[in-house]
Amino acid sequence: MASGQFRLLASRRFGPLAATWFFGAVNANVCRAGLVALLAGAGLGADDEAAIRYLALGLFLVPFLFCAGVAGALGDQLEKARLIRFAKLAEIAIAALAGLALYADSVAGTLAALGLFGLVAATVGPLQYAMLPQHLRAAELIGGNALVHAASWMAILLGGLLGAGLLRARMIGWPSAGLALAGVLVMVAAAGYGASRAISAAPALAQPGGRRVNPFRATWTAFAFARQNRAVAQSILGVAWFWLFGAIYLAHVGGLAPAVGASAPAVGTLLLAVFAGAVAAGALVCEALSRRRVELGLVPIGAAGVSLFGLDGHFALAALHGSAPVTSLGAFLGTEGAARLLIDLGLLGLSLAVFAVPLQANIQSRAATECRGRVLAASHVLNALFVVAGLLLAAAWMALFGGLRGLPLALALCNLLVAAYIFGQVPEFAMRFLVWAASHSFYRVRHEGLAAIPEQGAAVLVCNHVSYVDALLLAGAVRRPIRFVIYKPIYDIPVLHFVLRTGRTIPITGEQEDPVAYEAAFAAIRAGLAEGDLLCIFPEGRLTEDGRIGRFRKGIERIVAETPAPVVPMALRGLWGSYFSRHGKGAFRHLKGRFWSRVEVVAGAPLAPEHATADALRQRVLALADG
Repeated sequence: MASGQFRLLASRRFGPLAATWFFGAVNANVCRAGLVALLAGAGLGADDEAAIRYLALGLFLVPFLFCAGVAGALGDQLEKARLIRFAKLAEIAIAALAGLALYADSVAGTLAALGLFGLVAATVGPLQYAMLPQHLRAAELIGGNALVHAASWMAILLGGLLGAGLLRARMIGWPSAGLALAGVLVMVAAAGYGASRAISAAPALAQPGGRRVNPFRATWTAFAFARQNRAVAQSILGVAWFWLFGAIYLAHVGGLAPAVGASAPAVGTLLLAVFAGAVAAGALVCEALSRRRVELGLVPIGAAGVSLFGLDGHFALAALHGSAPVTSLGAFLGTEGAARLLIDLGLLGLSLAVFAVPLQANIQSRAATECRGRVLAASHVLNALFVVAGLLLAAAWMALFGGLRGLPLALALCNLLVAAYIFGQVPEFAMRFLVWAASHSFYRVRHEGLAAIPEQGAAVLVCNHVSYVDALLLAGAVRRPIRFVIYKPIYDIPVLHFVLRTGRTIPITGEQEDPVAYEAAFAAIRAGLAEGDLLCIFPEGRLTEDGRIGRFRKGIERIVAETPAPVVPMALRGLWGSYFSRHGKGAFRHLKGRFWSRVEVVAGAPLAPEHATADALRQRVLALADG
């Protein structure tokens, strides 16, 4: 993990962009936390203070509804780094306004600054997310998004603690605290602008067109582009749900302290830090879990964890409710059940990140290049709408039930419904989960030479056929989506059929068995290669019954003759004798000693289509299988 994503921070392609992102998030959260601390010292009633908190968040998010679409459209048609620099330069003036307002104890001025910070964030956000696929390779996209998510949540935590801490110092008698806070805001904004100066250029990817500045039309157009791809649209919905869920916890997790009888402010701070830190940590483990690919199979795992630990968190809170009051952090940590609550919060935050990071990377990787900025703008707009809706629902809950009790339970159950809807709309999520589970649960899989597989464009993989899960293991190992050509009786096996059908597998029969189906399969193969798909065939035509590689049939020669494409030989090692092979009494009957066995997926150098004969490919695969 450390050798992958963290190395990006030192690269010109990503480091300045991440720093710009981080400094902007810190400043907005310093300003917002400073406002909350300012209100706390103004003697407002609890209801008035809560209302102004929500007003502050609303002012920060309203610009997303009107400006993100315009920013996305301009980013598709203009160079993005230059647009970001203009926005970050304006942020210095906004930071100065915010600092003066906080120094002068001006609630109105601080609210105005928050709205302007929101305007900068709404402009810069879609541009920065749209730049990642331009600056990062496919294998770096998940790690880049993980770092962005981690930086965002650390900025939220750091900014909140810094703003509240400096103003609290002022309240207890340090007269220079307000001036120090103003200085911090300006210096952080200046650092953000300085970092933006080093961002690598990201040229326009769409044809120049009319620079439409009508915000309503731009937002509508952004959503129209987002709806063109169902997987992208559902990923946008999933990310918005992540921000709704996360925003409710972020806004109220500190308020859980009184619910468990803790009056010490440090207890609320600890709960907030555990949750935000866990989201950041969860983002950083995504690259290792996904093996540096955009792995949608992690999304159901994250969704399950969110509901599971949300439910247990509800029961942990219920168990702590009514405990003897605690007045210090140490006393709280010594309370029976406190550790359970902290663990639930941590695992909940980790699960949220595992749910969201692959979805965000999926949006970037699958959105059409020429409209990627507008698609990401639509995502930002929906995120803002969901956050506002979530906090209003939380406020209504507290008004109806007199507090936060029961809210974690309601959120965990709602998460099950949202996940079921998303996975029902896009079966690929469930299919990728099965692929991920097969390649991480039954076997220990090692990869070798997979860089030989082209990252884009038509190509054919040929591999030996050892077990019923060969396709799952290959799909889990290769970063690009693979369309398999599979013998129809195997294609029709329950569960496996769902995975293969969802992955647009091409079923094939022997020419003598069903000539019509045989020709239909070759027509589908030609169409797939013409569209630039990555196909995989098992030229033996059947599972091995003795562990040896059989004769390769001539179908591969017909494929490359009709649609020339590079052919990559591959081999699976270590599968013979496993539960899913036909060793011994047949598949699925022998269990002893073959679970969690070591398996290797090996690829060799591609062959040009004119050299890709059945005999030549068999010799290559034999050599790879023998190691």
